[in-house]
Amino acid sequence: MMSAGLTLGPYTLPNRWFVAPMAGVTDRPFRRLCKRLGAGYAVSEMITARPELRDSLKTARRANHAGEPGPIAVQIAGTDPEMMADAARYNIDRGAQIIDINMGCPAKKVCNKWAGSALMQDEALAAAIIEAVVAACEPHGVPVTLKMRTGWCAQAKNAPRLARIAEQAGVRMLTIHGRTREQGYGGQAEHATTALIKTLVRIPVVANGDIDSPAAAAAVLRATGADAVMIGRAAQGRPWLFAEIDHQLRTGQPMPAPTPAQLRVWLTEHLLDHYDLYGEHTGVRSARKHLLWYLCALGGAPAAQQRLREAVVQATRPEQQLQALHAFLDTLQDPPAALPLAA
Repeated sequence: MMSAGLTLGPYTLPNRWFVAPMAGVTDRPFRRLCKRLGAGYAVSEMITARPELRDSLKTARRANHAGEPGPIAVQIAGTDPEMMADAARYNIDRGAQIIDINMGCPAKKVCNKWAGSALMQDEALAAAIIEAVVAACEPHGVPVTLKMRTGWCAQAKNAPRLARIAEQAGVRMLTIHGRTREQGYGGQAEHATTALIKTLVRIPVVANGDIDSPAAAAAVLRATGADAVMIGRAAQGRPWLFAEIDHQLRTGQPMPAPTPAQLRVWLTEHLLDHYDLYGEHTGVRSARKHLLWYLCALGGAPAAQQRLREAVVQATRPEQQLQALHAFLDTLQDPPAALPLAA
């Protein structure tokens, strides 16, 4: 099974296991951690194209790429071609090396404004946005990518048509989430649409949706012929999933589970980076979800889980959360012969 890198414009990505953009999740600390633990590529949280929100604290944090290994990929969302082109240039000026257009977000607050996957209902507007963003990026040598769903609903799966429009407009890579907007994140992802798109375009195609293990990644690659896979929710609490996929698809053998000592290093670094970005007060609150995801992924004794859950929610200072995490990791048994990953 392939594990060689993928070329995207002037960049060669080290492998084909990508981190999906997720609002409130794939901030700079999480992207850095995933890249350290085997992801070959990561896309930022969605950044609005609305210029009046550029100076907001939320947008400033989402546009923070300090210390992140490249290439820096930024996802933008909006409904106006000129505004989206301006957003592309704005983010390029602040370090973006790849611009991704969001036509996949199913959130009501996004779709109600006709952004995200709602754009799939208006192919003319979608095409105008794609053309404007590509025109804005080309002078800077910045590749444009597009993430979308299979369609708005089961009766309107127009992703294959939009894929050809995007390729003709100059998009350099497509990511297809195997659900309609109507499905949200429910039901089961289907990858037949992605397989069809792969036969229609020459640019790289990335499969996304319900890929939560090395076996699932291998199965989706076989079924679609896709050039890469993108993983979202399954990486929440388990960012070493990328290393597991890479190891098993290269060697044919499962990667041994990380030891508590390895976990202590990785998760501590993640939390410290998180607190640094958000500050102590906001950082402690926003770190809760990551810690609870780790708790779900790691298992352990029910009593130890409950203690950590309570400590995470009640903590008001970073050191309290870290102390609770370390105490929990001390209760885990060391698995045998764990594979060392990158330092």
